Amino acid sequence: MRIFFIVIIVSITAIIGYAQNGGVKGFVYEKTTGEGVMFSNVFIKDTKYGASTDLNGFFQISNIKPGNYTLEFSYIGYKKIEQKITITANKFTTVKLFAEAESEILESVVVSAERQAQKTQIKTSVVNISPQQMKKLPSIGGEPDFAQYLQVLPGVISSGDQGGQLYIRGGSPIQNKVLMDGMTIYQPFHSIGFFSVFDSDIIRNADVYTGGFNAQYGGRVSSIMDISMKDGNKKKFSGKAAINTFGGKLLLEGPFVKQTTESKSSSSYIISAKTSYLDKSSKIFYKYVNNGESLPFNYTDLYGKVSFNSTNGSKISLFGFNFSDNVKYQSINDLNWKNYGFGSSMSLVPENSNAIIKINFSYSNYKITLASIDNLPRVSGSNGFDFGLGFVYYLGKNQIDYGVEIGGGKTNFDFYNSAGMHIEQEDNVTDLSFFGKTKLIYGKLLLEPGLRIVRYVSVSETSPEPRLGAKYNLTENIRLKLAAGLYSQNLIAINSDRDVVNLFSGFVSTPISLPSTFRGEKKTSKLQKAKHIIFGTEFDLIKHLSFNVEGYYKYNNQLVNINKNKIYLDNSTNKQKDDYYKKDFIIETGDAYGVDFLVKYDYKRIYFWLVYSLGYVTRADEYIEYPPYYDRRHNINLLTTYVIGKNLDWELSLRWNFGSGFAFTKTQAYFEEVPLSNGIGTDYTTNNGEIGVIYGTLNDGRLPYYHRLDASIKKNVEFKNESLLEVIFSVTNVYNRENIFYFDRIEHQRVNQFPIMPSLGLSYKW
Repeated sequence: MRIFFIVIIVSITAIIGYAQNGGVKGFVYEKTTGEGVMFSNVFIKDTKYGASTDLNGFFQISNIKPGNYTLEFSYIGYKKIEQKITITANKFTTVKLFAEAESEILESVVVSAERQAQKTQIKTSVVNISPQQMKKLPSIGGEPDFAQYLQVLPGVISSGDQGGQLYIRGGSPIQNKVLMDGMTIYQPFHSIGFFSVFDSDIIRNADVYTGGFNAQYGGRVSSIMDISMKDGNKKKFSGKAAINTFGGKLLLEGPFVKQTTESKSSSSYIISAKTSYLDKSSKIFYKYVNNGESLPFNYTDLYGKVSFNSTNGSKISLFGFNFSDNVKYQSINDLNWKNYGFGSSMSLVPENSNAIIKINFSYSNYKITLASIDNLPRVSGSNGFDFGLGFVYYLGKNQIDYGVEIGGGKTNFDFYNSAGMHIEQEDNVTDLSFFGKTKLIYGKLLLEPGLRIVRYVSVSETSPEPRLGAKYNLTENIRLKLAAGLYSQNLIAINSDRDVVNLFSGFVSTPISLPSTFRGEKKTSKLQKAKHIIFGTEFDLIKHLSFNVEGYYKYNNQLVNINKNKIYLDNSTNKQKDDYYKKDFIIETGDAYGVDFLVKYDYKRIYFWLVYSLGYVTRADEYIEYPPYYDRRHNINLLTTYVIGKNLDWELSLRWNFGSGFAFTKTQAYFEEVPLSNGIGTDYTTNNGEIGVIYGTLNDGRLPYYHRLDASIKKNVEFKNESLLEVIFSVTNVYNRENIFYFDRIEHQRVNQFPIMPSLGLSYKW
């Protein structure tokens, strides 16, 4: 706890400290909803002083000489605002600006915000996602979704229509951390790969770090998805109702206390509920997909949030959620999972201080069960809390972020591997982290050094993790960027990186009982660890056309995987047996390296996005080296959107994905496997045997290439009361490509992903 007290002492110094000159700080809000305007420009007219707003619309300009000035807000997509202010020595002037949208150029907001961030923030290996961008994608099932947009990002590999798994630059799903307003979401994607647990209409912003993330994030060795959710409408009651052939949704929001230019405070709420009834609608619309049987995908997602805003912009939010999923795969198993929890987040803006205080607390509970055809139960659960205390300290153009995080909880699982060996574990987990980073600007050079120190109490280990980000604005249109760091992780998955179909997403903390050596070297750490190095270049080729290229290398110097080779119990009787055949978990190492290319054009009616990723992933255990099944050499995503019609009320979207084949293990031979239920007394001449499989070299084969075209057309109908009706017709797998999902070795038949699936959706906003 010594680190915690050090942070408190430093924080008190930050809160009470400010420059002898004065300053101005405040918020920029959208006039119609009261939501903060992100990444906008606020500056003192006719001076060099200025700042950009953050995710909440907050800005701060310090070290200004006392006097009378004009504060100016200028941002593409909004009308210019000028406001007279008076700067007083040793004090901050607090203001609120309400920005009114320019409807005819509103679509340029996303582009301008991104360009601004590229020049003033390092943002290596990170893609910023907004609701406007998600709507550019063909809306599978009639509604845009976070999961669908993730699949077009550089370095992201999808397992396809079914399974709901994403692999980011060589990392398995457990190595990707998903945060919702600071809370860890253990299972963010549903079994049907088109949908996430998040309602895209209430996502304010999402930053997806595919590697090289700085010290404010920890607990994972591959990637971070940081999602912030909108507050409810602070001005008026509004909502959205949607229905389509896949499911339905209802969104309601509004104020408890309305926000006005004169009001001292405001409060609001937002409620979202969405569900799938594909198991019923498929009997009508998609009889041909599953041999006349219904598509067995069911999910329900509930989310609610209330927010309270004070006079100076301080805010507290309370939220809760309940996400669930149920699926029965043909000839495989029944799978059910549920994730529920609640949390709070606070953002405090002290008077006459250069600091913002951020506090978050959350609790969640996750449980998954799988009933397999072998009748061996598989159950896993995780529950616990997270607490975070952070400070952002502004020093002119520079910035310091630091804080502490405490996490605790319990993980458990009850599992049988393919050899029928029982693996069971239950652990209490406590982690304590300190992080600090600073943003330094030296002319064209931006530096962001950071350090994260994590104490993993359950394994009695401390992990110091230095991080570094850098960017150099070579010219107005060319930028060089770099990111590097050390990373660690205590959570592991209860499925194997060697499996072609990973349905069971159970979690547990790193076990203490690991092999003591790896390839002749003594191992003292129980943690999973990785090193990242990333280098890239950004080009603004012309005003609305940009090009980005990044090369990366991730060295996983220690990974922990469930032992698929276990055939002996780990006890005194088998003391002389090799750990490789008796331990529940084994140690591995691995590499992931490649290069990602992104070309983007966004101007008026046309949006174009082209991604090509070249990647290599390898793993090595005690005896063999192999590619995990998600090792895909080539991946291409082409996305284009075109707005048509005199009133710009029609929108056509296309997305084409191409991927080279995943790795898989070939079948070498079949044999009759006689169950010896009575030991040596079993009569093998009368007992019926089962089909046994002799496998070839691990993941030595390659599945066929994958490619799929999706399309949608949307019609907007606006009414005089400012309500909007959207009609969306979409088609998944337009040319009916037969993409393989997996091969059933016992039935000796190929199981494909979805064929062509048209859908129709209606949504009404008011």
